[in-house]
Amino acid sequence: MIGILRVDKPQGLTSHDVISRVRRTLGERRVGHAGTLDPFASGLLLVCLGGATRLMEYLHQLDKVYEAEALLGVTTDTDDLEGCVTAQRDTWRSLEASAIAAALQGRTGSVLQQPPVYSSKKVQGVPAHRRVRMGEAVDLAPARVEIHSVELLAVDLPRIRFRIRCGTGTYIRAFARDVGEDLGCGAHLVALRRTAIGSHRVDDAVLPGQLDSACVLPPEVALQHLADVVLEPDVASRLQHGQRVTLPCPEHVVPGEPVALFDSGRLLGVGRWQDGVLHPLKILAGEPS
Repeated sequence: MIGILRVDKPQGLTSHDVISRVRRTLGERRVGHAGTLDPFASGLLLVCLGGATRLMEYLHQLDKVYEAEALLGVTTDTDDLEGCVTAQRDTWRSLEASAIAAALQGRTGSVLQQPPVYSSKKVQGVPAHRRVRMGEAVDLAPARVEIHSVELLAVDLPRIRFRIRCGTGTYIRAFARDVGEDLGCGAHLVALRRTAIGSHRVDDAVLPGQLDSACVLPPEVALQHLADVVLEPDVASRLQHGQRVTLPCPEHVVPGEPVALFDSGRLLGVGRWQDGVLHPLKILAGEPS
């Protein structure tokens, strides 16, 4: 089996729980997902099956949209509701909605974000959260992330709800923490739902209990954000054998960018043009359609 699933992960399940259920239900051992959701979070999880697991890197790079709720005035060691309270302040009582909206907007753009210490970031090959739970002090370097837009949805102090569209690697709980500090009261994340990954929408997803083979989408769905090129049979055959092919770059293709390659209506894989040469990057030769 090869293809893509759009799954609506419920609260309480880990992303690994969903993968295990997919394996049991569909009988496919090779299963992976693009973008982990914490157990308390819900929403869209893109799951790759069989040979499509080789395409996950092209899903990881897609922008994501979340709807989130933060509690002002309380900080935790995990920056979310699963952690221990580290401080409480009541300065949120004097906040106006306009100030909250301004603080959210102030965190948009290309920003440096301090990852939560309770995260999967690796420190000498070991996840940071594991080192912290073993009593080690962890100092993670700030990472540059892209926050494309933030919209304040509701204010019911001390709770606020917002929608955020961001690039890969962004921690929404760290965003909530930082906005809380900007407001002078602190904050932590209490609810999170991922509603979109690229053009994929949670409205089109199925719950884990609804999984069956009819839900599996063709592998090219994972690459629908890439330019596509239909190849002649002789070119496709050479690429399947790992050969580079000297071939003019089509006008709609940006040199150096990955493109989806098709052979007689079937997804062949991913390639890249560089200096008039088509390079095979990921070839799905031999994978069943």
